[in-house]
Amino acid sequence: MLGLRTVVYKVDDLEKAKQWYAVAFKTNPYFDEPFYVGFNIGGYELGLLPEEIPQKDKLANVVTYWGVDEVNKEYNRFIELGATVDEELTNVGGELVVASVKDPWGNVIGIIYNPEFKIAE
Repeated sequence: MLGLRTVVYKVDDLEKAKQWYAVAFKTNPYFDEPFYVGFNIGGYELGLLPEEIPQKDKLANVVTYWGVDEVNKEYNRFIELGATVDEELTNVGGELVVASVKDPWGNVIGIIYNPEFKIAE
């Protein structure tokens, strides 16, 4: 296993989602086609895929946590951008803090502050 490579969120409005994610993750897509939009987030892929049949209830049985340095600030920024609360800020031991929000299309976006985690080289 080589580790996490890509997280894909399905959306019913690719153009709006592309704009929202560009602001939310503070970067523009490196791959932008009508069938897929890809962002490079710290060396990992965040992909947007057009949803053929929009789903109102997205599955939340798997949550991907994106690392952040300022979890409170980023959590509040996502909410200000129109995301809704999924999981409140929670200390899960030591300095580790997690939270999750739902984007305007119902996808769960997790964020984590974990000063102990280092990317393997």
